[in-house]
Amino acid sequence: VSTRRSTRRRGARPAVMEVSVTPLGTPTASVGAYVAAAVEVIRESGLRFRLNPMGTTVQGPLRDLLRLIPRLHDAVFRRGALRVSTLVKLDERRDRPSDMEEKVRSVRRRLAPRSPRRLV
Repeated sequence: VSTRRSTRRRGARPAVMEVSVTPLGTPTASVGAYVAAAVEVIRESGLRFRLNPMGTTVQGPLRDLLRLIPRLHDAVFRRGALRVSTLVKLDERRDRPSDMEEKVRSVRRRLAPRSPRRLV
């Protein structure tokens, strides 16, 4: 799932964040409802994002990304988690424009001649 909303605000270059929010202390091993609550917060933020099997990639101004993290925690706590563990990776380039799709294209270009397997 990917959205196409603008990430440019006040001239800020977009940063890319990979975030994985994990609820702990839940009644079952299933976490889909908790993840959906967090993704809904991302969707409502208007930032571009891509849902992945093990996390979500979000693109936007660094300040907006950093402000999003406590809101994700709150959403998972509101859903009933007793504890929340979050992993965050941030990538901010200041030497040239970049976005999450370009990062993937760059690796695919390098793999194409050598890899008979298709990347998803």
